[in-house]
Amino acid sequence: MKKIKEKIKYFMGIPFVKYAVVCVIGVVLIGFVGSNSILGHFKNKLEISELKEEIEYYEGEYRRDQTQIHQLQSNTKAMEKVARERFFMKEADEDIFVLSDDQREYQEKNESHEAAK
Repeated sequence: MKKIKEKIKYFMGIPFVKYAVVCVIGVVLIGFVGSNSILGHFKNKLEISELKEEIEYYEGEYRRDQTQIHQLQSNTKAMEKVARERFFMKEADEDIFVLSDDQREYQEKNESHEAAK
């Protein structure tokens, strides 16, 4: 143990070693520890790239919706098509038949509920 202390004293007695040790500790602290470290910087860059991709996606959606809004405002046929497809609207002399699996799910729920009684 005494030899180790003597070697550390001798090593630290060299004038530039103190400064080198402080610089190495500073680089380690700046580079790897804390919120502003190099690792944090790379994580933030990755998150920024993901958010930019998300922004591009939503801008495309926005442009698509804007063209659809413009078509609905300017074209009555487009408005009629949306009303018929999404809201099941009809003209006075028409009958609409909606084919869906919802009724089957409704019947299955009722059957399982009745079986539980």
